[in-house]
Amino acid sequence: MANKNGGFIGTDGLDAPDPPTAVTPTAGDEQVSVAFTAPTDTGTSAITGFVAQVSTSTGDYSAGSNTGTSSPIVVSSLTNGTAATAKVWAINAYGTSAPSDASVSFTPALPQRAFFPGGANAGGTLTQIDVITITTTGNATDFGDLSEGQQESGCASSVTRGIVFGGKKNLGSQGAGKRNLYLTLSSGGTQGTFGNLVQATTNFPGGCGNATRALKGGGGTGQFSTIIDNIEYVTIATLANATDFGDLTVARNRTTAASNSTRGIWAGGGKTSGNTSSDLYNTLDYVTIASTGNASDFGDLAANYRGQGGAANSTRALWGAGRDGGGRNGGTEYSTIASTGNASDFGNLTVARELLGSAAGETRAVFAGGYDTGFSNVIDYHEIATTASGTDFGDLAVARVEQQGLSNAHGGLQ
Repeated sequence: MANKNGGFIGTDGLDAPDPPTAVTPTAGDEQVSVAFTAPTDTGTSAITGFVAQVSTSTGDYSAGSNTGTSSPIVVSSLTNGTAATAKVWAINAYGTSAPSDASVSFTPALPQRAFFPGGANAGGTLTQIDVITITTTGNATDFGDLSEGQQESGCASSVTRGIVFGGKKNLGSQGAGKRNLYLTLSSGGTQGTFGNLVQATTNFPGGCGNATRALKGGGGTGQFSTIIDNIEYVTIATLANATDFGDLTVARNRTTAASNSTRGIWAGGGKTSGNTSSDLYNTLDYVTIASTGNASDFGDLAANYRGQGGAANSTRALWGAGRDGGGRNGGTEYSTIASTGNASDFGNLTVARELLGSAAGETRAVFAGGYDTGFSNVIDYHEIATTASGTDFGDLAVARVEQQGLSNAHGGLQ
């Protein structure tokens, strides 16, 4: 590209503008917004426009470009997850400036989103997937549909794909599902089937994982008939059947799980069909996701719970709402994932409920739906770094119960 030191052939480079300064990128979904400060020295002719170009390798600014007459300029069709830098050139009638200094590195990515697939309401088992952007507030929107209705499933995800483990397919049916389903998180519409579990599972197993593996632990082979302790895993990028991982320290259903990139933790759960404290667990178990083997004791919740939501960033796992021996509860506790020990009090959600979905981004945990005095559409959130009570986020597009949640920005991906 011609520059102020030479200009285009037949022009005087000294008449071209100075380069722009303060180039600042803001990454988005397959794009970047490039802000900059126009030069004060415009040469001997007014500036007619600017060119922003993106590089994913040293010196080669060919990964994407766009033109504009002012700051910022949006460069699209970039690859999510690939780091890049940007430069900007100014143009007038006499030529093109030297390039600006390169911007700091940026990485295009999908917005931090949470997905709530399936579940059930009075109309039956659902296929609809609701989605929210975690960093904002507002009502959920319809993302698309599972390839078949599913409730009482476990969920886990990478940046690009979500997994829905097992579950039952019909409201009131006691049968356990063996088939896993998946979501492509960058696109809506009807999603697909993944493979099969080793052991057919329903009744809320806990799902968690990292960028590579998704784990499912606990649940039951019927509503309450057989409660199981097995952990299975899949490699998220490969459409294949699950593999045995090991066992939880106790068999439990209606449990929840959360993870950072190293550890997965399961919290609480039921051991019978009863609702008294003696029918429930306060046990916290953990595994190292990259290995296989039986879970180890992590610590205890403050009370015995089942039907909670679990969500984590890279540091903390939050355990929200659920049922204790006194009924539906709106309390939240947290665990510091890198250490072991008992959970600590965090605050309260806006509504006490059980059998709800949950997911986390880098700084927030969101809790959606569940059962309070009916099928709930409530979404609320906690700021994970605090211990403040929950705040209203908005409403689900469809009220539902017995769904879990997943995201493209949870702790297992950080």
